[in-house]
Amino acid sequence: MQEKEMINDYLAGLNASLAGYGGIIAQTENEELRQTIQLMRNQDEIRQYALFKKAKEKGYYIPAQQATETEVIKV
Repeated sequence: MQEKEMINDYLAGLNASLAGYGGIIAQTENEELRQTIQLMRNQDEIRQYALFKKAKEKGYYIPAQQATETEVIKV
């Protein structure tokens, strides 16, 4: 497996995990468990952003074009 595929695979996994944390946190009544999951989410967000920046820097990830001011106003 090439570096690009490994980075993209790991990034996809982190993104999937981040998408799931909100639902889990919202349904967790135990305060200690809730805080632990929030900490895990926060750590994954830091990891995801650092990896995103590295993938973008290496040309492995090309983000969508930024929205124009007109598009932002329309939305």
